[in-house]
Amino acid sequence: MAEEHLDVLTKTGKSKPQGDVHRAVHVWIFAESTQELLLQRRAHSKDSWPGLWDISSAGHSSLTTARRELQQELGISLPKDAFELIFVFLQECVTNDGKSVDNEYNDVYLVTTLDPIPLEAFTLQDTEVSAVKYVSYEEYKSLLANQDSDYVPYDASGQYGQLFDTIQKRYKENTVARSLTLQKQLSRYAPISLNAELTGLTESDKEALIYLVKAATVVDEIFYLQAWYSNPALREWLKKHAGTSELNKLKWSYYQINKGPWSILDENEAFLTTRDSAIRLLPKATREVKGWKGLEYRAAFPIRKPASANFYPPDMDKMEFEIWKDSLGEDQQKEATGFFSVIKRHNELCLDSSSDNGEAAELLHKAGDIASSTSLKRLLHSKAEAFLSNDYYNSDIAWLELDSKLDVTIGPYETCEDKIFGYKATFEAFIGVRDDEATAELKLFGDNLQALEQNLPMDSVYKSEDVKAAPIRVIQLIYNAGDIKGPQAVAFNLPNDERIVKDRGTSMVMLKNVSEAKFKLILLPIANVCVAKDQQELVDFRSFFTFAICHECCHGIGPHTIILPNGGKSTVRLELQEFHSAIEEAKADIVGLWALKFLINQGLLSESLLKTMYVSFLAGCFRSVRFGLQSAHGKGQALQFNWLYEKGAFTLHSDDTFSVDFSKIEGAVESMSREILTIQAKGEKKAAGLLLQKYAVITEPLKVALKKLEHVQVPVDIVPSFPIADEILKTHEPGY
Repeated sequence: MAEEHLDVLTKTGKSKPQGDVHRAVHVWIFAESTQELLLQRRAHSKDSWPGLWDISSAGHSSLTTARRELQQELGISLPKDAFELIFVFLQECVTNDGKSVDNEYNDVYLVTTLDPIPLEAFTLQDTEVSAVKYVSYEEYKSLLANQDSDYVPYDASGQYGQLFDTIQKRYKENTVARSLTLQKQLSRYAPISLNAELTGLTESDKEALIYLVKAATVVDEIFYLQAWYSNPALREWLKKHAGTSELNKLKWSYYQINKGPWSILDENEAFLTTRDSAIRLLPKATREVKGWKGLEYRAAFPIRKPASANFYPPDMDKMEFEIWKDSLGEDQQKEATGFFSVIKRHNELCLDSSSDNGEAAELLHKAGDIASSTSLKRLLHSKAEAFLSNDYYNSDIAWLELDSKLDVTIGPYETCEDKIFGYKATFEAFIGVRDDEATAELKLFGDNLQALEQNLPMDSVYKSEDVKAAPIRVIQLIYNAGDIKGPQAVAFNLPNDERIVKDRGTSMVMLKNVSEAKFKLILLPIANVCVAKDQQELVDFRSFFTFAICHECCHGIGPHTIILPNGGKSTVRLELQEFHSAIEEAKADIVGLWALKFLINQGLLSESLLKTMYVSFLAGCFRSVRFGLQSAHGKGQALQFNWLYEKGAFTLHSDDTFSVDFSKIEGAVESMSREILTIQAKGEKKAAGLLLQKYAVITEPLKVALKKLEHVQVPVDIVPSFPIADEILKTHEPGY
């Protein structure tokens, strides 16, 4: 028998002898119809627990190894979407008369089949397994609790009890209570129909719009796959069954908002389980049995949203990635940490969206052929080529130079889904009509970007001498797709490619009809509940919209490409890693407030904004914190609120309302701006983590506000519908 090698884990990532911490995998096969777990009897020749009943299958190292062990020990071949990670625990024990010392981090997976697998379908590896049987999970839990000598011991009342708790909760749920919970979750989103005036578009642009909407739907498909590899199957299953019951309708409605089974407003807690998921048939997963059509299983997803999304192997952690990356050459390291690469194991299929990319590219080329403006033609053709080459540099330059009534943003940009490092970009699309009047009014922000950079509250050595003015485009949104889920964006600042930011700057797009909807349906009701009465009239749309503009402008200033203490060049994103998104959102907010005050002092903005911008920001804090601390915006907003509250800039009154102390707000904003900008400039990941750990939390004052808002049921955000796009998709064939 071949020697078994372990992937050994230590705090330093170095290999250590037996007894040190290593990874292992436990796989349990559960039959849904009979509520039974599959057990295997360990071979009598095994060193540990010979002849005892044990886990369905187990192995050392990764999920890939577990799949191989399942095939070798039991003769079952399953794809990775059959395996649901339900918990991880550290097992420390001594077996084999003290000869074997186990210190294992066990990844515990559940495979859910519809029915028990016929025993004659198994092919047992006689050196490992002598028999298999099914036992009800309740009986098995009782056997473990009574320490039955025929069974390998597990602490069913301790950490391993999570296996039984998961099954019991999943299959003994109260349908009525679950429906009420989903209804409450849905009620946090206010439905709104977003329209736009198309009369300013040429006839050729209206024709191009049809292809662009269709390309955006393809981007949607790509994003679903990027978020999690079994996400597309889950989506189709929920859609297919939405009409079969009121509960299934609610599941589908809430899934569409979150674009996955995890609720964004509830710290990404799963609102679905694998029991709700798609059923797949594998006729040849095991040995053939006469009269049995084959193994049917539930396409699984983890209870906890994976930090890796679908950009890394689902069982890869930070340490494994870093060890692997350090083994690569310099160019390969850049690719591994780049926006557009996907990491896979050699023996697994990669995230393959090439066919979707090809379809989107074809549609973009068709739109480019008939678009009216030269800059739009260039953008669409270069973006189509980028979808195929994975080189987005030229297409992002074309996006910066876009000058068209029909406004388009499409491609991979944001990195928030990659919660391991924040390296990998997800696809998104925004299509709108430019609001020429509003766009002209906002030119002053782009014109003063260099002045803002030179006066930032940080040491001059960190300031750039050549900040590119950020063009600002205001649009009325027609359609969005891809990584647009949960709370809706009111603006965005792109591109995120540091090379382009350094050489050409960024551009900003403001979604005016989205902003108007949020102000009316959310911010005003929040102000009426949480802001002191004598300051409520200071909350106005002008300040809300102007601050949103300044927030996006401030993404383009401050540190991006930086010099490390050792003299090496890097970027803020690479140095701060998983903390980057939240810190960057907080920077854009707090420096945005500082920048507005600077522009007022320069006489470029009206002094009438001075108080309204601070009070509107206060009301906006409560709006964004409700997105949850899993959201970069929510985490960044909690950080700012708690800092300003600690400095006395925000005051809580006896009636549980808040007000701005205008004598303290300016100094508090400047001190926080300096803190964040300096952390970014130095690339200090540890300092970023400590800042978020201290301030990006739900403190008592925030709890007071959030409780009031929940009581009066102010919506958290909007869920838009797009009648123009819906009509296009309804009336034009897919191959149009």
